[in-house]
Amino acid sequence: MSNIKYKIRKGDEVIVLTGKDKGKSGEITKMIPAEGRAIVQGVNMVKRHTKQTQTSEGGIITKEAPVHVSNLALKDPKTGKATKVGFKIEKDGTKTRISRSSGEAI
Repeated sequence: MSNIKYKIRKGDEVIVLTGKDKGKSGEITKMIPAEGRAIVQGVNMVKRHTKQTQTSEGGIITKEAPVHVSNLALKDPKTGKATKVGFKIEKDGTKTRISRSSGEAI
């Protein structure tokens, strides 16, 4: 297992930088730090053929597949464009994430 910490987290609004969904944005629903991947809502949709079970219907189901974290960038809350994440230590000692391009708190 890897002990890598990522600057983006679950619940963040991100933009896809490369691949078939380049330019699309969505919210991170799940992080998979062991693989360095994240599942983004409405991005990298794949079709899966599933067998019917007692709890779920069978058939072709469309769902999100994981995207590598290197292909994602945080969406700037001010401009709506891709930005890097920085950190700022407040007067009271708390550490907050900021957008590098606008300086806005995330």
